[in-house]
Amino acid sequence: MLFQFRSKRLAYLAGSLALTLVVSACAGGNQGTNGGAESPAAGGTEGGNLSGSIAVDGSSTVFPVSEAMAEEFMAANSGVQVTVGSSGTGGGFEKFCRGETQVSNASRPIEQDEAQACQDAGIEFVELPIAQDALTIVVNPQNDWAECLTVEELSTMWAPDAQGTISRWNQVNPEFPDQPLTLYGPGTDSGTFDYFTDEINGEEGASRGDYTASEDDNVIVQGVSNDPNALGYFGFAYYEENQDALKAVQIDGGEGCVAPSAETVLDSTYTPLSRPLFIYISQNAIEERPEVQAFAEFYLSQDNASLVEEVGYIPLSDELYQAALARVQNDVTGSVFGAGATDYSLADFAEQGAGGGASPSPQ
Repeated sequence: MLFQFRSKRLAYLAGSLALTLVVSACAGGNQGTNGGAESPAAGGTEGGNLSGSIAVDGSSTVFPVSEAMAEEFMAANSGVQVTVGSSGTGGGFEKFCRGETQVSNASRPIEQDEAQACQDAGIEFVELPIAQDALTIVVNPQNDWAECLTVEELSTMWAPDAQGTISRWNQVNPEFPDQPLTLYGPGTDSGTFDYFTDEINGEEGASRGDYTASEDDNVIVQGVSNDPNALGYFGFAYYEENQDALKAVQIDGGEGCVAPSAETVLDSTYTPLSRPLFIYISQNAIEERPEVQAFAEFYLSQDNASLVEEVGYIPLSDELYQAALARVQNDVTGSVFGAGATDYSLADFAEQGAGGGASPSPQ
């Protein structure tokens, strides 16, 4: 049942500080969501034809989705063990391009130097959008002044020249109280850090460095929830699972204050902090290891889109999942978005993803 599954996810997200979770299958008689019936998306019958191991690492934002998919996949394929890690998008690509993982979670498209590293190592990849996210700014529930922040105010807090100078809330907005400003955010290996700095400060990686940084989003949850003067940012799922301890800030991207939600992502009003989420899968692993292809197909099955919503993100349209699945099945490698792309739109993916428009990884 999904409600039972959500309780497990809540317990992990709220309390775990581990950066790596080994999601192991239960006893051989464990029943999956299909009750042991054959599932084409799962790649075989429960407890039956598939065996092996799959290593997944990368984005902490995407981690809850991959964890959920791994648990359900292994419930239907007890001979397969899936290990899900959380070292950040950049750290995940480093492992992926060294051949240490078969699946890389990413909260941004692959960058040109990362694609080059994969090419140099002879690793081709299949790029797959799997969900949408509302990158969420959070404050402590006792904060009664920062109900809505403009992009300019966020930049005032987070720009590189704010380091050592912007240390109090009233420096961001004179109407805010004269209270210390305490900041929490992802580390520099995080795709969320890359996306946020690009959208808010106008340049990827351009950020003040004097904040509490962590690749583990639970550290940010704990920091903000324990400090009335704190502010942080991460993926929407971590806010969803910690609403009792955090308050989401509305964002004014130029058209008025808008709160993060599935609705405001889908109607494109939550700007500029809406974004797609990705997994990258080794093409060699897909070709040589049936369990990897089965896991990719399971991940993209419309039957399993409810798991994306269950952990707090926004599923893609059926058309986009079909295009992504066709990309796996048609052996389409490279980046639809182009390595190092700054355009994160999914509008053209349904047309390009199934076979056309894929660009070679590095130029």
